[in-house]
Amino acid sequence: MPDRAYLALIDQETSGNRCDVTPLFADYAAFSALVDDLAALVESLAFDVVAGIDALGFILGAALALRTHTGFVPIRKGGKLPVAVDSAACVDYTGQRKTLELRRGALKPGTRVLLVDEWIETGAQAQAAIRLIEGQGGVIAGIASLHIDDSEQTEPLRARYPCVQAAPEL
Repeated sequence: MPDRAYLALIDQETSGNRCDVTPLFADYAAFSALVDDLAALVESLAFDVVAGIDALGFILGAALALRTHTGFVPIRKGGKLPVAVDSAACVDYTGQRKTLELRRGALKPGTRVLLVDEWIETGAQAQAAIRLIEGQGGVIAGIASLHIDDSEQTEPLRARYPCVQAAPEL
């Protein structure tokens, strides 16, 4: 197992119900080590593109796409894209209703997609993103994250898709 000293940079003393990973992203060596670890974890998965969920999933997903020599497809928060979109609604970990959007025609049928978000609490946003990807004929090759909460809510993701996480113990 790799040396994951970068996990110490995650701020777990926050006012909300989630950790702040941005200090890890700000440290080049730590962020690079995280991306290397995730790239090693997804090495056995065959995928054509990485799709990242707005916003911190963009950072981790784009870096992972570069490291794995694939393209990057952004899944945006509702109302951000100035073109025709497909939309999917969800209730996120805060209990707020949100909409995610994917540019129409972003994926060709059969495109194998690695879905990335920085932290998956309830799986609601990941499920909405999956509906968008599969709605365009994409195939979920796997899900990658810094951490995926181990709960009844995330169990359907784990049961249906290969899921990898750099820090399962957080």
